[in-house]
Amino acid sequence: MSAPALTVDTKTPAIDIRGLTKTYGTGALAFQALKGVDMRVEQGEFMMLVGPSGSGKTTLLSILGCVLAPTEGEARLFGEALHGRKESELPRLRLEYIGFIFQGHNLMAALTAEQNIAVPLELRGYGHSAAIKEAREILTAVGLKDKFAKRPDELSGGQRQRVAVARAIAGRPPLILADEPTASLDAESGMQVTKLLKDLCSQRGHTVVCVTHDNRIFHLADRTVHIEDGRIVPAPSH
Repeated sequence: MSAPALTVDTKTPAIDIRGLTKTYGTGALAFQALKGVDMRVEQGEFMMLVGPSGSGKTTLLSILGCVLAPTEGEARLFGEALHGRKESELPRLRLEYIGFIFQGHNLMAALTAEQNIAVPLELRGYGHSAAIKEAREILTAVGLKDKFAKRPDELSGGQRQRVAVARAIAGRPPLILADEPTASLDAESGMQVTKLLKDLCSQRGHTVVCVTHDNRIFHLADRTVHIEDGRIVPAPSH
């Protein structure tokens, strides 16, 4: 059997952040990575988060991904509060709400494309047969129908990232977080993967936050949000 789909009120923002701060360390060694971030992302949006190195992008993505807890402020995913949570509570939220796409795809080298998707699905509560069925359907949807049994070292960089996209959207998590998903790809492959992610997620109802430096794909976003020195700032003028 497959896991039941997560039901979310469509009127609730996917992400609602108010006055969010994150401080690392204490005393004289304290460093404030986020300095009062306010941000709202509606369900179904494809948003790109851009900014220079050290701007706070990774910290913000880690809080949205339920990897880090904020120091102060409020953060909600689909109405569910992240602030005030114990670290031990974050893995459940991560499993229920979030699919990740990483810069280096992070596929398991010993597993086939099909298995790389099926194993995480089983962790979400799918039975083995249902997980394999879902994996094959999604791999077909991303153009890899003939690659079910291929291991990552038998795939091109673009194909590996397509498997990573398929893994992220499997099980229909409502929020997809992509961390520099095109950084290791050539221009053509990067554009194809981003268009694929945008098309699949618009068709399947996901919300996407994509951290990127790749200005070749900015035009594919519904909205681009700029962050500098731990704060959301207006887009630079040209």
